[in-house]
This record gives sequence, structure tokens and C-alpha cells, in this order.
Amino acid sequence: MDSSYWDAKFDTDDYIYTTVVNRFVKEYCEPLITKQPKGKMIDLAGGEGRNAIWFSEQGWQSENIDWSKKALSKSLKLAEERGVSDLHFAHIADATGFESVLTPVDIGVVAYLQVPREDLADALDTLVENVRKGGHILGVWHALENLADGYGGPRDEAVLPSVESLTEICAGLPVEIEVLTNRDGQVQTKDGLKPSITVVLLAKKL
Repeated sequence: MDSSYWDAKFDTDDYIYTTVVNRFVKEYCEPLITKQPKGKMIDLAGGEGRNAIWFSEQGWQSENIDWSKKALSKSLKLAEERGVSDLHFAHIADATGFESVLTPVDIGVVAYLQVPREDLADALDTLVENVRKGGHILGVWHALENLADGYGGPRDEAVLPSVESLTEICAGLPVEIEVLTNRDGQVQTKDGLKPSITVVLLAKKL
């Protein structure tokens, strides 16, 4: 899939993934924000901006990096509606190689970037480069285990990470893993809510 696929998907007045911050992003990042009321963050592959905007609502500068112009336009619109336009930036770029306008940031978030392992490793490597020493990286993905036991994410093994594959990727990065685990959740399907498995990574840059 390329940017034209995502532009077409986001070309609607509705917010495809809602305007509500992801539950895991809030759970793991809220304690970090409490310790540092004013900071900077990158939301990599941030789509329509729900997570980045949440950070800006807490007083943080946020940068949504995505390769869909349609998604970023909605992100800027949401920031304006929420009264945080002065704190929010939208940057069109490929997740596997980008230059942030806020570098170095305190927190780097990547939520549901479901790409092949090599691309994911490149994206995380670039994200870590843009985070200050002592800062944090939070990753959230539909887990590999969904193929057998859940409903979340693409039905493609190649783009579903696991605790094991993320451990191997992180071994090549200057980070210390603080949390790396599967979490239970739910996804909305045409047949109602179904169980889903989410793999969550929280790491500190060394």
C-alpha cells in the first residue's frame, strides 16, 4: 500500500479511527506527562492525529508524521477545533526515514504501524534517533497472535509483530525495554465487538 491508498481511505468527513486517544497511549504516556508537564513528542504514522492532539491538549508540542496528505489535513483541522494549533505540527514523510522539526523530542509514539519487519526496524531506528537520551518510545501494534486467537489488524503474518520480533529489533537499538507485553482488547467488527491482542512496547533511550 502506498500513500494514495491512505489518501483515499482518509478522504471522508468522518474520522476513521475516531478523535479519541488510544487507550494504551494514554495509559502508558500519562504518567510520563505528569512528570514533565511541558515537552515535545512525535506521533509517527499518526494518521488523523488523535494521539498527537491529545498530547497537545496536555500542553505538549506534538508532531504528526504521516505520508497521507488527507490524514494530516484532518490532523491540523482537529488541532484547530481543539484550540491547540499553536502546539501541533503536521509533517508529510515516510515512517522509515524522516527529519523531525521538533528533534530531539521527549516521547516518540508509533501506534499501529503495521509494516514488514525490515521497514518496522527502520522506522523504530529513525524514531529513536529523534528522541533525546532518557526519553521514551511507546509502540502499539496489532499482535501476531491475532491470526490464531484474535480479530485485530491485517490477516498477514508479515506485518504483525510479536514480543519476540520486537525484542530482536530493540536489541539493535540504543534502548532499554521497560515494558514489552501482549494486552487484551477489543475491536469493532461487522458482527460486533471481538477480542483482540495488542503488543505494547515502552522503552527508554540510553
